[in-house]
Amino acid sequence: MDSLKFISDELMNNQPPGSPGLCPSPTADLGPGTGRKWYRKAAHRIFVNRSLHLENIKYYGFDMDYTIAEYKSPQYERLGFNLIKERLVSLGYPQEILEFEYDPSFPIRGLWFDTLYGNLLKVDAYGNILVCVHGFTFLKHNEVYELYPNKFLQLDECRVYVLNTLFNLPETYLLACLIDFFTNSAQYTKDKTGVKSGNLLMSFKSIFQDVRNATDWVHIQGDLKSETVKNLDEYVKKDERLPVFLSRLRESGAKIFLLTNSDYRFTDHIMTYLFDFPHGPRHEEPHRNWKTYFDLIVVDARKPLFFGEGTILRQVDTTTGALRLGTHMGPLQKEQVYSGGSCDVFTELIKAKGKDVLYVGDHIFGDILKSKKIRGWRTFLIVPELIQELHVWTDKCQLFAELQGLDVMLGDLYKNLDSSTKEKPDISKVRHAIRDVTHKMDMSYGMLGSLFRSGSRQTFFSSQVVRYA
Repeated sequence: MDSLKFISDELMNNQPPGSPGLCPSPTADLGPGTGRKWYRKAAHRIFVNRSLHLENIKYYGFDMDYTIAEYKSPQYERLGFNLIKERLVSLGYPQEILEFEYDPSFPIRGLWFDTLYGNLLKVDAYGNILVCVHGFTFLKHNEVYELYPNKFLQLDECRVYVLNTLFNLPETYLLACLIDFFTNSAQYTKDKTGVKSGNLLMSFKSIFQDVRNATDWVHIQGDLKSETVKNLDEYVKKDERLPVFLSRLRESGAKIFLLTNSDYRFTDHIMTYLFDFPHGPRHEEPHRNWKTYFDLIVVDARKPLFFGEGTILRQVDTTTGALRLGTHMGPLQKEQVYSGGSCDVFTELIKAKGKDVLYVGDHIFGDILKSKKIRGWRTFLIVPELIQELHVWTDKCQLFAELQGLDVMLGDLYKNLDSSTKEKPDISKVRHAIRDVTHKMDMSYGMLGSLFRSGSRQTFFSSQVVRYA
């Protein structure tokens, strides 16, 4: 009650409450004695798809990459992009590709890559194609219809790869660069499913497989992790509120676990850096090792496999980073680190039901969809792009209003028609205007438009967020 009175007094005195992200509303005061309204900035807000009673949550789980550890953009994507280029050149790709420069305004999450025709596709929840790009060439409606009857493509894992994560952004841009390079090179002749040079046929599918393998190599065996560790200040954001946040969660009575696909050595470097402050959660408390903030720690989880059959659960020797022999069978111990395992074994050892767990991650498929769909965990999706999305929504509100007006106009053309009507109204001008406004809206976000919509239609990524997050 005292804290509520404190906030009330601050509001009455037109002073901002002691909570980050609050700022005064641009609207006028409500009247004498009522003070001023306050609102929370977008970066400090949580958006809810369905109600959730936090008092029922017994375990808060966190991914590390792009969740607890926020990588600086576009520096980190540029690093990954350059390393993948170098790997491809070492595999025989032309030296010219080293001249490619990463452009953060082009790639967005949630695109489909059609390995047959080499196109990046922005689709809706049902596979209807909203935008089609070949390299950096945006295909026109008639060109899309030639390749995709009814402007539709079924999600087939043998043909389509979904670029869902923030780690996929460099890969997305490099695919566009390579398709554009080979398609427009004088040394190659364009084919429907690839390019030819003499007796050599390079299919778009083989280019995709090379990029995919190079990306995996850079992340697992290459220099991405070592370069990150050597330049932590350049690539990783650090926030002194993190120890306070985790400490307060535990003080509420909940338990906290870390569940990451990263190996122990990399995890230890990143987490040590994030918690490297001269004090503990409070300034008067001494510094604490990062492991003390978690009740359970699991590395090398191999999500989404973790939510299915999983792997062997082993204990990690934190001195050497090596895995101890055999399968861990006893209870999980605090400040110990475990490797692998499965959701079945994990939840049995911690004695938790699906709805007892709220898991926070950035990967709509690996973290959110599988944990929700298979195990019934409550889910919390990190979407850093929301800040820009909301900024555009506010800044370009007149375009959204214009689109709504055109939608009403379209409805008015049909409102007096019934089944006896034989003459159709001419809607060509309205449809052209809708396309023009939609294009202006999309360009406000970037070359490929909004992460969540194209005009008034929701994207595939957006539909997954609504359904599972």
